[in-house]
Amino acid sequence: MEVQLRDILDAQSRIVGRVVRTPLIFSPRLSEHTGTEIWLKPEQFQLTGSFKVRGAYNKMAQLGESARSRGVISASAGNHAQGVALAAHFLGLSALLVTPLNTPETKLAGIRQYGAEVLQFGANYDEAEAEAYRLAETSGRIFVHAFEDPAIVAGQGTVGLEMFQDQPGLDVVAVPAGGGGLITGIGVAARAVSPGAQVLGLQSEASPAWYSAWQAGRVVDVEYQDTWAEGLLGAIGSSNFVLAQRVVDRFALVSENDIKEAMRWALDVHHWILEGSGAVALAYALKHGREEWAGQRVGVVLTGGNLDTKRLQELLER
Repeated sequence: MEVQLRDILDAQSRIVGRVVRTPLIFSPRLSEHTGTEIWLKPEQFQLTGSFKVRGAYNKMAQLGESARSRGVISASAGNHAQGVALAAHFLGLSALLVTPLNTPETKLAGIRQYGAEVLQFGANYDEAEAEAYRLAETSGRIFVHAFEDPAIVAGQGTVGLEMFQDQPGLDVVAVPAGGGGLITGIGVAARAVSPGAQVLGLQSEASPAWYSAWQAGRVVDVEYQDTWAEGLLGAIGSSNFVLAQRVVDRFALVSENDIKEAMRWALDVHHWILEGSGAVALAYALKHGREEWAGQRVGVVLTGGNLDTKRLQELLER
């Protein structure tokens, strides 16, 4: 996995007009709560409700005519699938998306609205991915990986590039970590434009793949539990892990209760609906920001807002 700043700059040029350049918004309440200066990157403002469209469009816009004529296929817990669907809509490609059986209806509706075909398969991302690979071989469609692809990583890295362009003095960037495309892409951008900035990856205690791998020094099997951050569930790629070792400082975990409190806080204070996966970095800021970041300038990435209405009702009732 080789991704350089030039790749991210090229991706930034490629996605202009198709992907929203989200603002970096100062949060007075969160800054006061933590005793630091905190800026929020709300990727839920994307048309698809998450950052995933960045990598998907960057990858698919580079396909040749032969590949485009065959169409694309991918596996996703929902947000990457929506990104692929929107990119396919923009580029005029046929798209088949394989999602786990537990994918929220909000995300499925988001995929279908752009004309993509949906197949629900398997109990988790890993099983959906295996089926998507099998179908790619039999159909001839081009597989667009959710995270382990240099073009995907470069596209996601535009999130970090934009943050440092807007606020060059960031000391810390806190990033939700799932498959690894976003955390590694932001890490590459940070190392290139602000080498002294710390890149911190966050996960739920219910799905600690990155955290466990970091402790072991290699990718290891972990046990997954039910989580509000279902978009972060699943294994991580060995290539992404090697890249992360060069550009990420550390990983940490937050509890399910912390995630839910962060979702409620975002709704109460900023009037933003966040999905669980999108709120894990905010959860860490609320719980540990004061003790770890006092006096620093911190960027917190909010990765998505595709929260199922049933989950939203449950969140409000509690």
